Amino acid sequence: MSSPPIARVRPGSLAELAGIRPGDRLLRIAGREPRDVIDVLFWQADSLVPVLIEKPDGHVEELLFEKHPDEDLGLEWDIATWDGIRLCTNNCFFCFLKGLPKGLRRTLYLKDDDYRLSFLHGNFVTLTNLTEADWERLAEQRLSPLHVSVHTTDPALRRRMLKNSDAPDILEQLRRLGALGIQCHTQIVVCPGVNDGDHLRRSIRELLELHPTVLTVAVVPVGASPLLEERAAKRDGLPLEPPTGEYARSIVELVRPFQREARRRFGRTVVQLADEYYLAAGEEVPGAAAYDGFPQYENGIGMVRVLLDDWHRLRARLRRRHVRPRFARAVIATGTLVAPTISTIAAEFAGLTGTELHVVAVPNRAFGERVNAAGLIHGRDYLSALAGRDEPLVIVPRTSLDYYGRYFLDSLATDEFAARLERPVAFVHSWTDVLHALTQGPEPPLRNHAPNGIHWALPDDAVPLDPAAVR
Repeated sequence: MSSPPIARVRPGSLAELAGIRPGDRLLRIAGREPRDVIDVLFWQADSLVPVLIEKPDGHVEELLFEKHPDEDLGLEWDIATWDGIRLCTNNCFFCFLKGLPKGLRRTLYLKDDDYRLSFLHGNFVTLTNLTEADWERLAEQRLSPLHVSVHTTDPALRRRMLKNSDAPDILEQLRRLGALGIQCHTQIVVCPGVNDGDHLRRSIRELLELHPTVLTVAVVPVGASPLLEERAAKRDGLPLEPPTGEYARSIVELVRPFQREARRRFGRTVVQLADEYYLAAGEEVPGAAAYDGFPQYENGIGMVRVLLDDWHRLRARLRRRHVRPRFARAVIATGTLVAPTISTIAAEFAGLTGTELHVVAVPNRAFGERVNAAGLIHGRDYLSALAGRDEPLVIVPRTSLDYYGRYFLDSLATDEFAARLERPVAFVHSWTDVLHALTQGPEPPLRNHAPNGIHWALPDDAVPLDPAAVR
């Protein structure tokens, strides 16, 4: 497949200096026709890189770049996989996409399971649809790290959870990746009563034995809507037990010995727990050093610690100097899970700045209250929770928006959201952002710092599927 038109050329880059512009097409690089963005990244890593460019009028230019091997050309595309997105061949009973309400953008329903997106954007994949051609490419290009959904290392249970009788043994696949020099960040989505308890202990133990091929093991809770809970019990025979604070504490206690063992053996925590477990259990979240550099941040691991540390640094600054906010009052809307933590900090913030801050915990009506993270709250749920409030500034977590910062999960645009509220809205990552919004006024949200799920933010017709990859 020929490459799509170049979407952006980074200002000041080698490509811009050579006259390459958005709308041009990359025909060949290093003498080969690229299949996707990964090929461009791989083949441009040389000191002499010949490039063939086609202009919109059909004129073809041949360019030769002389550069440092680590210097990129500065070309960007909206879609990384030009032959379509590899779809998932599994039918997991706990698949979050099955709980999506009808009427959203088509791209939100894409069950991608593409190892290329795992490498580029951190998407988690099951590795169940790899062909030998894929393994050959992995061996050639050493696409590392990958992000792998394990769920359980018991082959029979994994096949049952994925509803895929052909799913390969995940431990064998991870060992094969390790032999190629490819490392992985893994995750276990814990479904109460299914893959917890002794199954979880076995999975963590066996994954730890594969370190450093397995860089991290994320233990995260299933985000099941009431619809998924009903389906799991009635259709799949895998009932999901309701989550409780006691259950969360049991998961924390189960994981802690493995964390201690990993720090003793490897000098790293390796096994990481989702923030939700600590908050639901009433446990203090670990210090920053325990998160090994936060590689699983986008998976909901370490977000609270980053938030707290940012507040501690900002608090020290506020104690040294006086600030005069433009807004005397504001409301912070967030998920029910983190709302108590936000409320505690908001009280301190108000005492240091004189700003009256109100925190509203927003229940997730779209997915059910079991799904309580701010990043999964629909725009219309925010509007419902904020109805009747009169604070002159509304503050919402940036994680509630897509990669580009344009839409909520239910496709409600940010400008329409502000128009309905009839007041300015600030979308923030941190308490530093909150202070900036209160003193300088809100600014339009920027692109997310991590590209996870970037294709979900694109128009329906912008993401081609790869029918040949769906077997």
